[in-house]
Amino acid sequence: MQLILSEKNLEVYLEKTDIINFRHSLIQKKLDEFRKKGQTKRELAEMAFLFVRDEIQHSFDKESEVITISASDTLENGEGICFAKAHLLAAFLRGMDIPAGFCYQRVTRKGTPESGYALHGLNAVYLDDINQWFRLDPRGNKPGVYSEFSISPEKLAYPIRTQLDEMDYPFVYKDPLESVIYSMEQSINCKELFFNRPESIIINSNILKSVKKL
Repeated sequence: MQLILSEKNLEVYLEKTDIINFRHSLIQKKLDEFRKKGQTKRELAEMAFLFVRDEIQHSFDKESEVITISASDTLENGEGICFAKAHLLAAFLRGMDIPAGFCYQRVTRKGTPESGYALHGLNAVYLDDINQWFRLDPRGNKPGVYSEFSISPEKLAYPIRTQLDEMDYPFVYKDPLESVIYSMEQSINCKELFFNRPESIIINSNILKSVKKL
């Protein structure tokens, strides 16, 4: 897929926010651990990806009621849904001066159109040694769902089934979607959030005029 940047300036994909709060002491401690083991940005990016994928549990998988949103909260609790895990991976990467953004897919909630649709969140990462953006999905593996650190070809958790009206959005956003954050903040627990997640992205024609194709 040809990715499309929502912002042309690469620097915005390194910014700290209240959600992507990589200055937090817990995140800084983990970044120090990564730096002791890896030297190149690719090595650091892969370590961060594997940690979020494998060590941070998916809240839906463990049938938890806890909702985490910010990167530090996700790390501290050791769990989060796909959006939260993408927030944490972005914080790790940006904290190591690796540009990272947010991508989304529209997938079925439980594998069938009858179960409804919801957005699924993942990351886009830029490595300067290859001068290329590529997507990573730190969702977490389970039977039938598997992702890897792979630049080409992509190895994402959910292959999109267009025949089921699923959709792969090509946009790389510098911040998580407002609709995603709103659904997380307004849900009482993860069981409610499962159904409150946005179903799709409303594409603004103004964005299409200003985006940068990669």
